[in-house]
Parts: sequence; structure tokens; C-alpha cells
Amino acid sequence: MANHAENNPILVSKICIIGAGVSGIAAAKQLSHHNPIVFEASDSIGGVWSHCSYNSTKLQSHRRDYEFTDFPWPQRDNPHFPTHLEILAYLHSYALHFDLLNSIKFNSKVVEIRFTGNRELTAFPTLLPGHPVWEVAVQTNHSDTIQWYGFEFVVVCVGKYGDVARIPAFPEKKGAEVFKGKVMHTMDYCKLDQEASIQLLKGKKVVVVGFKKSALDLAIECAQANQGPEGQACTMIVRTLHWTVPHYWIWGLPFFLFFSTRSSQFIHERPNQGLLRTLLCLLCSPLRRGISKFIESYLLWKLPLEKYGLKPEHPFVEDYASCQMAITPENFFSEAEKGKIVFKKASKWWFWNEGIEFEDNTKLNADVVILATGFDGKKKLKTILPEPFRSLLEYPSGIMPLYRGTIHPLIPNMAFVGFVESVSNLHSSELRSMWLSGLVDDKFKLPSAESMLSQTLKEIEVMKRSTRFYKKHCISTYSINHSDEICKDLGWSSWRKKNWISEVFGPYSFEDYAKED
Repeated sequence: MANHAENNPILVSKICIIGAGVSGIAAAKQLSHHNPIVFEASDSIGGVWSHCSYNSTKLQSHRRDYEFTDFPWPQRDNPHFPTHLEILAYLHSYALHFDLLNSIKFNSKVVEIRFTGNRELTAFPTLLPGHPVWEVAVQTNHSDTIQWYGFEFVVVCVGKYGDVARIPAFPEKKGAEVFKGKVMHTMDYCKLDQEASIQLLKGKKVVVVGFKKSALDLAIECAQANQGPEGQACTMIVRTLHWTVPHYWIWGLPFFLFFSTRSSQFIHERPNQGLLRTLLCLLCSPLRRGISKFIESYLLWKLPLEKYGLKPEHPFVEDYASCQMAITPENFFSEAEKGKIVFKKASKWWFWNEGIEFEDNTKLNADVVILATGFDGKKKLKTILPEPFRSLLEYPSGIMPLYRGTIHPLIPNMAFVGFVESVSNLHSSELRSMWLSGLVDDKFKLPSAESMLSQTLKEIEVMKRSTRFYKKHCISTYSINHSDEICKDLGWSSWRKKNWISEVFGPYSFEDYAKED
């Protein structure tokens, strides 16, 4: 057990940032004038791109949707959908260019946080009070000693993915312990190099549990490792179907036209929209459904979803509104045609000694079972955050209420960056970090805690009306409005005002899209 040193906490900076993933380095750059200290548990920056990516993992959005505003991709001939290694190189170049690496303490895991300020505070009267209000316990290089540090403000950037695996619950004596084969989560699979992953999958009866991006990529890797007559099929156990798209073109039109322009977002509900706009959204509901059907018609024509029983029952727009949409990996369905990927829909299943058993009493033999069942980001936060603040993470809706996607109105002198998803998480984290920097520098004042909580509740209600998967906490259908509100706080006219093409047509021009296809 680690030795908790009870000496006086060391004050090394006013601001602490926990995590050096995309959100962490964005926050470090925007707050660099305060010389923050960044604690990173691993030995590198990049977060999930560094320690939770497969050999085949690529960016889901276009490269120019994943680019810092003041640091373009170094080469225009970079692929439109870079690999995780190319993204890591880009992030490292960004950190070097803005001299962020000197602020990062690597192999430094935050294991506990405790509040030493005024517990009666329920708002943010001052963000830099001149004395520490948070004490942060850090374990370095897996040592037995824990060092405490004092900070005036803490920015939590540990993210929602990659550290705490979500494992399904099983009936007694029907869990992984009864299975004679190998069981692992994608979090563990990510740590394998290419040779080890091929060795794990080749010639094995592999079962992949899940049907989101990580599961789709994993099924392709399994199929590629099992080419030839001796290769085994990979079985995907699908509980909830989601729409996938083959590329960002729909019936010859670039995808961004449907959701990522001001005119397209005008037909979607957003918080604080007023009576007239509410009425307009109601009148536009047939148009929303029509756009969703239009996209679905293309996907059903382009992909053999009905042939394999993979057509979701819910509208496409619900997956977009909850950031569930994924790009279908190249050759995914051609591998299914060859019998290298097969599908089994099941809501309940458990282990038996030779594999998987389903609620219809059928059984599936398996050598390896890989759980692509996601991560528990909230549990990760709860392991370090003290009471009473830990309890505040639980909202009746199941969503953590974050004003401007950044601060909890009832947790003083703390911010959370990277927990609310959008069309481009890098852009969202950068913009929220700019907002946070302005807040710390007292460039604007926050409303009351009651007003902030009311705003978060309105956003949650919008998400609940937009998609049944609202607990993903995604703002994609009103992301432009969200960005505009942040810019208004900062005194800016609007986000990306310098580029009128972005304002009218979307994140980039038709010419850029034409190069994709």
C-alpha cells in the first residue's frame, strides 16, 4: 500500500491540469500564461490515441475537423483520415511548438483530491483566491510514496474513455471465470503490438461483444488475421444496433450539409430558443424526419444492412444527436461476404466453459472473447473526487451538469474539459479551454449557480427529446449554438468568423470534400 506523506502540500503552481490527452494539452496551451502543472499518469501525451488505439485505428472525422485553430497540420498531403500514429505525431508537434512538454509531469498518477476551501461555497466567487483550495495526491513512477500538492484551481481532463472498463454483469457461476478460453476488454487489446494481436486472433474462434467503432475495427483486424481456408470466423454479438456510414457523402452530397451548417442546425431544437423558434422547430419536424430518411435510404442502398439484420429500428438522426455515428471500416462487409465476420443479435448472454450461451439456449464455441463494451468515465472521476462533490456527479438524468460544457456550478474552483462530446471533440476542447482561460483571467462573470444549473437542465432536456441515447452527453445537433454562446461570453462575434465559408457552408469547402471521394 502506498505511503501517504502527510507533510505540508507543495505549492508549485496556481493551476493543476490532470491528464495530457487532447483536452489536457489544449487546456495547458490556453492557460500557459499561468504556468500550470500537468499530471499525466502515462509516459506520453495523447490520451486514448496513445494507449487505447488499435493498429488499424484512424480518425473518424476529416483531418481539417481535427486541427487546432493556431496549428495546422504540417503537410497538406497528409491523409484525410490520419492513423492514430499520425495524430500522435501532430499532437506532439503541437506540444513542442507551444513549449507544453516542460509543464507536464509524466508517470504521475493523481490518486486523490481533497478540498480545503470553504465548503459553504456553491458558486465561483473567485477562481484564483491567492491560496490553495485543492490538495492533489500524486503517485510518481509507481512508487510507494504519495506527494501532496496544493492548487488554487484544478482542471480535470481525464476523459471518458480508456481507463476504467465497463464490464457486463453476469449471473452467478456464469461469468468469465467458468470460461476455459481467454477473455479481455478492448482496453487490454489496445496494449498489444501488431505481432501479438495477430497471434491472439489467428486461427482462433473469436467473439467480439459490441457494435460500435472499436468493435467494428476489432472485427476487421480479426478477419484480416484469419484469411485463407484455415482462418476462423469472427462473431460479433450485437445488443444495440447503430447506423454506420461508408464515407461522408450521401447521394452525391457532402455530409456536412445535413447537420453542420447554420441553416441545417436551424431546424434542430436548441436550449433557450424562445417561443417563435420552438414553434418553427415543431413545424420543421417533418423536414428533420425527411433528412433522416434520406440518409437512411442511401445507407440501406450502399450497405447490406438488411441482408445481415443490421438495420437499426431508430432513426439515423438519433445516432447523430448522440455522437454514435461511426464510419464503416473499409472491406468490413466484403469480409462478412466471405464469412469471416458473422453476426449474432442478443440482448442477454453469459459464459459457459466452451464459449458463450444465449437466452434462447443456443451456444457458441469460442477461444477468445473480447469485450468492446465501452468505458466508465464517471467511475474514473469518482475514484479521485471527494465527497460531497462526488455525489454531485450524479444528476437525475444520469448526465453530469456542466455549464458551457466545462464547469459544475456546485463544485468550486474546478473545471472539466473533454467530457461533453460534439462533432469535433478537439475543437470543442480547444474552445472550452479558451473560455476557461477567459474565466480564470476575469474577462467575464458567471451567472448564479441557480442560473447555470437551469441552463444545464435545459440542455439535458433538449438531448432527451433528440435521442434515446442522450446519456452519451453529446451536443452535435446544436454545437454551433453552443459555440456561439461561448464566444459571446468571450466578447467574440461568433466562432470561426474569419472564415465565411465555414459560416455558410460548414467546416471546409466543397473543394476539400471533392478531394476525398
